[in-house]
Amino acid sequence: MSVVLWLGIALLGGLGAVARYAVSTTVARRGEGWFPWGTLAVNLSGTTLLGLLTGLALHGDALTLAGGGLIGSYTTFSTWMLDSDRLAEHHSNRALAANLVGSLLLGMAAVALGRALGRAF
Repeated sequence: MSVVLWLGIALLGGLGAVARYAVSTTVARRGEGWFPWGTLAVNLSGTTLLGLLTGLALHGDALTLAGGGLIGSYTTFSTWMLDSDRLAEHHSNRALAANLVGSLLLGMAAVALGRALGRAF
């Protein structure tokens, strides 16, 4: 991997992380209760974008930069798990189940949507 590619991943990774924070906090402020709406919004929008890249048949360095650098740092599996753990600690079993199962099912639908949109172009 070239130095330019590494620098591109670092730059786009930083931008993805800042975008994640901005989207997550904006959505979370509007949500109510213990449900992690911000994390869900970030992960669903990110999976839609990754599906779009797949549908567009992006490959090589462009896929590495966009998928791994930008979107990879934008989406967040670890925060999803931490949010789930917090819901379990607060005995919010319905919210926990909704977060785990809903995120998986909606994520699969989001990536399928993104892929379909990408193929349409």
